[in-house]
Amino acid sequence: MNAKYALALILALQVSMSLCQPAAPSDELVAKYDEMKATFFKRLLVAYGKLQAIAAPYVERAGDSESGQRAKEYIEVAQTKPEFQAIAKVATGLGQEVSPLVDKARTSVLGMYEQHLRPYIGESLNDGINHLKVILDKVLPAE
Repeated sequence: MNAKYALALILALQVSMSLCQPAAPSDELVAKYDEMKATFFKRLLVAYGKLQAIAAPYVERAGDSESGQRAKEYIEVAQTKPEFQAIAKVATGLGQEVSPLVDKARTSVLGMYEQHLRPYIGESLNDGINHLKVILDKVLPAE
């Protein structure tokens, strides 16, 4: 009798697991996502470059003051400490370990979006993104 229950439980788990497998997104959606992500990072790099150019004179002047010199020395000493280096190594290792999980989660979310939401909101979302691109090209260009 217990064998029947065990077999029924195994079959039920297999069915539930097969229903939990997310659909893979189409190549077209992945390419579109990758293009948008690359453009977003280009925009961030351009913004960072502009902020760095604006802040450079202030940073140079801050190094001339006594408090600026103390802060600079403190940062240099902190970077040589083994505790800081250990934290940096752990963070780097954690980033490398988490990267495949993030990619898998991103693929799952894109698959669920394409299967469940894209037929209903895909066109309006695309129009909204294209409208935002026009505004961002004026405010924060990618080049």
